[in-house]
Amino acid sequence: MFHRSRSNLALWFTLTMGSILVVFAGVLYYQAVLDELKDLDRLLHKKSKLMTVNAKYDPRKKQLDLENVPLDLENVPLLGSNVPPQGTEFVYARWYDTKGQLVQFFGQTPEAEVTIISGFRTLKTTFYSSEGAPTVTWLRELTLPVYQDNLLIGYLQVATPLTSTQNNLAQLRLVLLLTVPVILGVIGLAGWYLGGIAMQPIRDSYDQLQRFTADASHELRSPLSAIISNAQYGLLSKSHDIEAQRQRFGKIFDVAKSMNTLVNNLLLLARHAGRLSSESLQKVDLKSELVQIADEYTTQEAAKHLNLTYTLPTGSVIVLGDVGLLRQAVVNLLDNACKYSPAGGQVQLRLFTQSHWAVIEVIDNGIGIPEADLPHIFERFYRVDKKRSRKTGGYGLGLSIVQQIVSAHGGHISVKSVVEKGSTFQIILPLK
Repeated sequence: MFHRSRSNLALWFTLTMGSILVVFAGVLYYQAVLDELKDLDRLLHKKSKLMTVNAKYDPRKKQLDLENVPLDLENVPLLGSNVPPQGTEFVYARWYDTKGQLVQFFGQTPEAEVTIISGFRTLKTTFYSSEGAPTVTWLRELTLPVYQDNLLIGYLQVATPLTSTQNNLAQLRLVLLLTVPVILGVIGLAGWYLGGIAMQPIRDSYDQLQRFTADASHELRSPLSAIISNAQYGLLSKSHDIEAQRQRFGKIFDVAKSMNTLVNNLLLLARHAGRLSSESLQKVDLKSELVQIADEYTTQEAAKHLNLTYTLPTGSVIVLGDVGLLRQAVVNLLDNACKYSPAGGQVQLRLFTQSHWAVIEVIDNGIGIPEADLPHIFERFYRVDKKRSRKTGGYGLGLSIVQQIVSAHGGHISVKSVVEKGSTFQIILPLK
C-alpha cells in the first residue's frame, strides 16, 4: 500500500513538474524565436535604410500628382552599380513605385505589379538549381516605404534567408530535446525520494496504529478470557457454596474494573491528541494544585510505606491549561514513583520556575529504569518489567498519557534514571 502510494506521489509530482518544465521550455523556445527574428529584422531594416539613402529624385521635375517621380537608382546597392551592403545576404531586392508597379529588381524575377503591404513577412519559397532540383527556403522579407522630403517616392522590398536563424533554433531544440528528458528523470527520482520522506510519518503512524491495535487487543483478551471463564464456571457449577460464588463474582468485578481503567485511558489518549484549543484553556495555579495532590496522595495506600515530601515556591505559578489533565499527569508520575519505590523510600514533588517555564519534578529513589528502556518508556503499552507491571495492574499507558497531556499544553517531559538509584521525571510547561 505504501509503495503504491509513494509511486503515485512520485508520478503526480513528475507529471506536474514535467508539465511546468515542458511549458517553460515551450515559452523559452518561443521567446528565442522572437529574439532571433527581432535581431534579424533590426539588421534587415538597417541595411535597407542604407540602400534607400542612395535613391534620388529630381525635385525640379516633380509632378503634382506624384505618379511619375523621376528616380535615380544608379547608386542603390544591388539595384544599381553600388557594392551591396555587407553583413546581410539578400536573396532579392525590388523597387516598386507608389502604385505597386515594378521599377527595378535584383535576384528572383518578381511579378510586374503587386499589392504593397509594408512591414516584415516570413515566406516560404522554392529555388531551382542549375540541374533543376527544387530547394525550399524560408525567407524574411521587408517592404519599406521610402520618403524624401516627406514625399513617398516608392517601396524597397528585400529578403534574406532564415538559414542562420533556423540553425540557431535547431541547436536550441536539440539542447531542449536532450535536457528536458534528463531533467524529467531527475524530477522523477526526486519525486520518489520526496514521496518516501512524505510517506514516512504516515507509515510510522500506521505502524504505531497497528501496534496500538494489536497491543490493545492483547490487553483486552486476557481480562475478557478471565470474565468468560469465571462466568462459565458459575453457570456450569452446581455447588451451593455462597463463598465460592462470591469469589467468582469478585474476580469478575476486579477484571471488569481493570478493563474499565484501560478503556478510560485509551479514550483519554484518543480525545486529547494534539494541542488543546484556546477555548478549553484556563489559568491554573500549579502551586495550589500540587499542594492538594500531595495532601490527597499521602493518605492513599500506595504512599503509606513511603516518605512523600514536596518543595514549592512561595508565590503562585500560573499556567494556561486544563486543570483536570494536569492533575492526571502529576498523579500518574506520583503513582509510578510510589509503585516502584521500596518500603521506606522517598518520593519528592518539586515546583519551580526557570526563565519563562514552570518546572514540575517527581523524584524517587526506587528501582530505576535501564538505559536501554529509556527511549521507549513513553510508548503506549511499553513496560520495562512486564511481570511486575502485571502485579501492580499497569498496562503501560500511564507515561504515554503524561507525555500526551504535556504535549497538548505546549510543554515537554524528560526523564533521568539510574538503575537501583531512582528516577527523576521533569515536566516543563510555558508560564502564563
